[in-house]
Amino acid sequence: MMAEEEEEVKEILSKLQELVDQLYSFRECYFETHSVEDAGRKQQDVREEMEKTLQQMEEVVGSVQGKAQVLMLTGKALNVTPDYSPKAEELLSKAVKLEPKLVEAWNQLGEVYWKKGDVAAAHTCFSGALTHCKNKVSLQNLSMVLRQLRTDSGDEHSRHVMDSVRQAKLAVQMDILDGRSWYILGNAYLSLYFSTGQNPKISQQALSAYAQAGKVKTRKLQSMLGSLRPAHLGPCGDGRYQSASGQKVTLERKPLSALQPGVNSGAVVLGKVVFSLTTEEKVPFTFGLVDSDGPCCAVMVYNMVQSWGVLIGDSVAIPEPNLRRHRIQHKGKDYSFSSVRVETPLLLVVNGKPQGSSSQAAATVASRPQCE
Repeated sequence: MMAEEEEEVKEILSKLQELVDQLYSFRECYFETHSVEDAGRKQQDVREEMEKTLQQMEEVVGSVQGKAQVLMLTGKALNVTPDYSPKAEELLSKAVKLEPKLVEAWNQLGEVYWKKGDVAAAHTCFSGALTHCKNKVSLQNLSMVLRQLRTDSGDEHSRHVMDSVRQAKLAVQMDILDGRSWYILGNAYLSLYFSTGQNPKISQQALSAYAQAGKVKTRKLQSMLGSLRPAHLGPCGDGRYQSASGQKVTLERKPLSALQPGVNSGAVVLGKVVFSLTTEEKVPFTFGLVDSDGPCCAVMVYNMVQSWGVLIGDSVAIPEPNLRRHRIQHKGKDYSFSSVRVETPLLLVVNGKPQGSSSQAAATVASRPQCE
């Protein structure tokens, strides 16, 4: 390739990288240029920005269309939304085949598989990226997917959780000022606490990691909570909610701190997901919910398919929440927390959308022949 052609390729790739960086900056800094009232439009606005970016990239790409870097950047642009994109999977798969050492392509492909629900394939991608280059993004994601891998035994799940802690520690070591790494480490320790006999020392390690994350995440949490708006209530906020009696009722939004033990009829709570847990039993799916009024509440969701879950930052509304208060004594110390039991994900509204029937586990009937 002649020097002029090499320079042209570099210039094109630089322009494409700039366009993709601007797209992700639009997503991450959305509320720096939009008001809280626009929160319900964020995903739509990001998709529109993605389409505009893809069109601009197509005008720039020219003769370098089939190069691995171009395939990766196009796939990354398609991967900016929370939805699974088959086209992104296709392009990123081609990119890693053309250039196996392209770490960012492996990381993006892993995220695509994760959105698809193929956790094993996501694990393979993040592990593959680390064989080429140690990087905190792969370590962070690997720590999370290790806790979600399906296992055949409790011992195997415990090994995965311990490996999850190791990967999170490595991510922290690479950048001690990255709040996300500290937060993932806290979640890993919390999973280890529940999977290895609830050792108080491990719970203290989780709290310490969360405290470190909190020092750099306070502003982000405030921004998350500030983005909550009535539109996130979906049918729970416009009189379309159907109660257990079959009647449509209007629910009153209440803070988590105002809930009373038992079923809170006529009430709905709305908050942001700040962590999730996966136990070896897989059920319930447990996540932490926070609103602007007070402390975190554990939400335990039953009768869901294994691929169902919520992500950190999701807005979740729970109609007529069933609150339970827990008090545990251990070595002379008292521990207390509140939880909300949700019998099926069909009751939840996530980011303003009711959950579809595919989120609920199918009923099974087992029979055993009896001797005459």
